[in-house]
This record gives sequence, structure tokens and C-alpha cells, in this order.
Amino acid sequence: MTRKTRVDAAHNRRHIVAVARAAFADEGLDLPMREIARRAGLGVATVHRHFPARADLVTAALTEHVAECRADMRVALAEPDPWRALSGTVRGFAEHRLRDRGLNEALFGSHPAAAAFAADRREQARALRQLVDRAHAAGAVRPDVSVDDVRVCLAAIASFRPTRPATGLHRLVDLLLTGLRPCGAVPRRTE
Repeated sequence: MTRKTRVDAAHNRRHIVAVARAAFADEGLDLPMREIARRAGLGVATVHRHFPARADLVTAALTEHVAECRADMRVALAEPDPWRALSGTVRGFAEHRLRDRGLNEALFGSHPAAAAFAADRREQARALRQLVDRAHAAGAVRPDVSVDDVRVCLAAIASFRPTRPATGLHRLVDLLLTGLRPCGAVPRRTE
């Protein structure tokens, strides 16, 4: 009987995390634990048994997404074309914004859940600075563009209220990237 309970408990934990991940992506991180429990078809006590604190559930739900962001940044840093690396990072951020509202709140907002990902935020900030520095050295961005300017672009994307289809957000990204380019540069859309 003990083995069966452990298997059920492991299944419940995975199920709770999957439900929470989808719910946070759609509605943000402030969704109540009781709503996560309802959507999972479990009691609130079961959810709290696996995740005693709300921050534990948020961290578990977002850990995989944060790992994807780290992998995306490694790919960008390995990209030999500095403009493609920087613009691809900005476009990738926008795609994450479309897919996962909770991820943006945790990584780039002031939500309390962000504390669990502080090291990731610092590492992403260092990597973004490298991308901007490389783009400067290659003349791929205007000379007056700073890493803070790129962060402003990311903040604009994060604050955008996406619609379906997402043409508005894609247009915003195109405009922001055009603003980073040197005068006369022909913008290249990287997909």
C-alpha cells in the first residue's frame, strides 16, 4: 500500500505542476491556490501537502520555462551574427510573453515569486549586456543604444496586452528593433 501511495503522490505532484503551469501562463501568478486545486480536480489540502507555500508551487511550475530561457540565451550568445543574436533574443522574449504571462511576471516583474529566480535574472542581465556590447562592436545598433534601452524595449513588450492574433505584438517588436538599428540599416526579420 505504501508504494501505491507514493506513486499516486508523485502523479498528483506532476499533475498539480502541469495545471499550475498552464494556469499561470494564461492568467498570471496571482491565481489562488484553491483555483489551482479546483482545476487539478484535487483538494486544496492535497495541493498544500505538495506545496506548503505558494512560492513553492510557482517555482515548481516555472522551473522548466526558466531553463528554456537559459537555453535560449546560450543559443543567442553562440550566434555569430551580433544583430541576429540580439534581435532574436528580443523576438524570443516576445514569444515567451505571448505564451506565458506568469514567466514574465516571475522573471521581469516585481512579483514576490521573482525572488526564486534572482540568480537567473542576474545571469540573463549579464548575457544581455554581452549581446548589446557585441552588437555595438559590429555596428549593428546605433551608437547611442545602451543595454538600458534594450531593457526598455523588453519592458514595453512585457507590458503589452496581447490580442489574438498576435500581430500587434509582432508589429511592436518590429518597431522597437528598427529603433535600435543604425540610420539607413535595413531591418532583417529573424524567425
